[in-house]
Parts: sequence; structure tokens; C-alpha cells
Amino acid sequence: MKIALGQINPTVGDIRGNTNKIIDIINQISGKADILVFPELVLTGYPPQDLLYESNFIEAVESAISDISKVVSSTVVVLGAVRVVNDQLFNTAVILQNGGVVGYRDKSLLPTYDVFDEDRYFTPSKSIEPIEVNINSKPISLGVEICEDMWDDAYQTKVTKQLSDKGADLIINISASPFHINRINERIAIANTKSKDLKQYFIYCNLVGAQDELVFDGQSFILNQYGELLELCSPFKEDIKIIDIENAPTIKQTQLSENEQIFNALTLGVKDYFTKTNHSKAVIGLSGGIDSALTACIANEALGTENVIGVSMPSIFSSDHSISDAELLAQNLGIKFEIIPIKGINERFLEELDPFFKDTQSGLAEENLQARIRGNLLMAIANKHNALLLNTGNKTETALGYCTMYGDMAGAIGVISDLNKTQVYAVSRWINDHSGCEVIPDGTLNKPPSAELRPNQVDPFDYDVISPLVDSIITDRKHAHTLIAEGEDAKLIFDLLRKIRFAEYKRRQAPPGIRISPKAFGIGRRYPIVNQFTEK
Repeated sequence: MKIALGQINPTVGDIRGNTNKIIDIINQISGKADILVFPELVLTGYPPQDLLYESNFIEAVESAISDISKVVSSTVVVLGAVRVVNDQLFNTAVILQNGGVVGYRDKSLLPTYDVFDEDRYFTPSKSIEPIEVNINSKPISLGVEICEDMWDDAYQTKVTKQLSDKGADLIINISASPFHINRINERIAIANTKSKDLKQYFIYCNLVGAQDELVFDGQSFILNQYGELLELCSPFKEDIKIIDIENAPTIKQTQLSENEQIFNALTLGVKDYFTKTNHSKAVIGLSGGIDSALTACIANEALGTENVIGVSMPSIFSSDHSISDAELLAQNLGIKFEIIPIKGINERFLEELDPFFKDTQSGLAEENLQARIRGNLLMAIANKHNALLLNTGNKTETALGYCTMYGDMAGAIGVISDLNKTQVYAVSRWINDHSGCEVIPDGTLNKPPSAELRPNQVDPFDYDVISPLVDSIITDRKHAHTLIAEGEDAKLIFDLLRKIRFAEYKRRQAPPGIRISPKAFGIGRRYPIVNQFTEK
């Protein structure tokens, strides 16, 4: 039996464009495979969110299914869509063959954790049954399930086992599983266990592409009835594969390093954010520091050298090496680069603010003013060039509120907002190693990080200590008493918790950031701004 994996990159809401892409693949595969599998909600894009409340949206999906069915011949097509039955909405798999709809199989387990909110929209499946199709004049029973249906450890309902027990000849899982580092290992491990326990072939087709904060890495796969890997599709790009599952040799899993996974995920995140919003040009404030350098490298890879504009905005506190490092980075990348000194602009602002600032000690207000001047300049340049400003803040600094609203927090999307500071350095060094040359200047990699908003300023954190602790609190959700019992300094832990709590109002106004960890700031983390709870 030949199985085709249609790992494609749809766009949320572009039902006509998604339909055309699906039809093109069907036409390519027709007659070459027995079954063609597409990802979860491939017709609508994932997640469609409140578009699902639009009646015209649902009507467009129904029309698209009809159009797709007309081009389907003997090859069985399984694709993700939505359907309405008695005013109830279902996340569904549509099974098509010979010009019509054979049937539907709805999602049973609806995730409501982290970035998932499916219970808001969908009704769980009313029943769990295989669906029978004819392949080469023989009846074949397909156990079709959708994404969460295989992640059943926390649920009473065991979808895969029920399908197998009811006579499914093979299991097909269509997914829209978001990326985080090494997520593919978890997917293969759980499918491997089910394949071996149930003695079933397991076909897993995952979405690829990016949508707002989420990146989908693809890496669709097929396992034989012994849990052995027969196929693994490419990461972070569209891939169409045809596998003769009964005659295919087993293969070994290959995996990118964590730094390469991060770089590729962020590159795809930026590329799709721009492409799917009809933008092409990006503006970046290049400070000479590591965060803006990494952001520029990602933008350059995603958008092309000709579409990236780097701007250095030195103040009286900016060091000569910051300007030269920014310029050298731009030269190494080949991007457009301009210098706009802000000394005169800052002095004029201070003159106008003299009625409020006179006879006071210079401090945070004066420092933030510089950041806000830079934010205004960058936004003006972006507007003039119909470009998007890329935010360069990292997760550690965002967690602790070490950022300026309407200044360095400005931007359309936070490129590295889910990378802690140590990851920023690690990925930056990987870029140089992978390129075989010094793309990011050595000076940028080795100088102490600084906002350069006052004389001799350096960042007030030891990032080698702070970054892992912030991740323990945010990503691992470890409590203070646990960290202290592990030997961490109690005063430091409670200071970090206080800073994280106080900075919530800033993060709520930050641009969306690309998620690469199991717990990012954004739609998957919902803490109140007004919050007086403190750990004791």
C-alpha cells in the first residue's frame, strides 16, 4: 500500500488559496498513491480562532470541500477541515474518494492548555469508529484520528486503542502540532509506543508553516507495526512523500541540533509573518549588541539581504565599538545600513521637558527617553518604506521588565522573544560556526551586554545564572520553595518573582513573539496584570 504525506503550509483564512494548493497536490499524487494524507485544519489554516464564528467562513469551507471532492479519483484523500452538524462545530477529518465524501471523523480530545483553546469552539466527537474505504478493490478500514487524540495520557478516552480494537487496519493521525525544541522526539516516542503495543502502522501528517506566535515544523512520519521509522519528512518546509509501507526499509531518525532548530524555526516564523501579511521589508535597530545582531541574521535569512534595513542610533553614551560592530555586521550581511545620531534630538526633548525635569536627579526617565526616541525613529522609517519593525528583545529581559515601553519594545513581531539570553549567544555562535566565517562580529559576542543609556552602564544581571532561573520559573513552573531546596539563593529567587510579576503590564503590550519553548509569553501564558499574590 502506498501512502502519500501532504505536508503543506496553509494560510489561516485563505480558504481559496489553501484549496488550490490541496487540489494541486491531489493532481500530482493521483494514481501514484493509494492514500493521500493532509494535516489537521489544512483547509482553514490553524488556528482559525474566532473566524469560526463567521457564518460565511463555514460556508466557504463547505464549498471548498465540494470543489476538492470533484478532483479526487481512486486515491483516498484525508484532510483536515471543520463542519457543522445541528449547530455544533467539529474539528474534522474529511475522507474523500471517487469524486465524493466517503465520511467524516471528528476530533475526540480537545486540548485547552497552553496555546490551545479548542473547547471554546468545537464539540468532541460523538463516536470513535474506523472508516471503510476500497483500495484496489479491497475493503480497508482506516483508523482516522486528529492530533490530540494520540496524546491521551491525561484523558480517560483512548482513541487510538479504540480504533484498533474496532478493526482499523492502520492508524492515520492528522496534526497541527506546534514546534518547540525537540518536540519531534516526543511525537515519535508516543506513536512508537502505540504502534508496538497495537501492532499497527502509524501515519502521522503534521502541519508546516507559521501563524502569529506559532511555528509548525512539519516532520511528518510513518512507523511500521513494530514502531520502526519508515519515513520522516523535512523540518520547517513543505514536503510531499510517497511511501510503499509494506516494502519500505526502516530508517534512522536524523535531527538538527537545538541551535539549528531554533534558527530554522525563527526564520520560518519571520518569513511567514511577512509573506502572509503581504510585507517584504524589515527595519531593525542595530545597537552593536548581541540581540539585534541575531535578529538581523534571522531577518536576512528569512527575507533576503535586499529587504533588511539596519539603523544605528548612537547617543552620547554609545561606545565607538557599538557603532563599528553594528556597521561591520551590516557589511557582513550585505544589508542597507544608516547611522542617525540622537544626541541633538535628545537635547531638544530635554529642553522641552525642563519644566518637569529641572532640579531633579537624572535617572530612569532620561534613560527611557533615549529608547523612545529610537523607537519613534524606527517606526517612522518602517512607515515610510511600508516595512515592519522587528523587535529584538529576549525572554530573560522581557521576563524581568528590563525593557522600555514604546522604545525597545516597539515592533510588529518579537523575533527572539522566546530565547533566553544564553540561547541568544549560543545561536549566534552557531551562525558563525555554520557559516564558516565571522558573520556576527567577535566584539559583539564578547563584550559585556549594555543598554548604553548612561555612562559606563552594563546590564545588571549575570545571565549565566539568571537565564536558567527565569526559565525554571516560566517554562518549568517551579515554585520558590523547590528552587530554594535545590540550592538557589532565596533572596535572588524572590527578587526574580517580584520582577516577573511587576512586568506583566509591559508584556501585555509587547508585540507577539515567536514561540520555540513549551511555555512562551503570549497566548499560552495568562496572568493578571493586577496581581497581589506572592509566594511565601
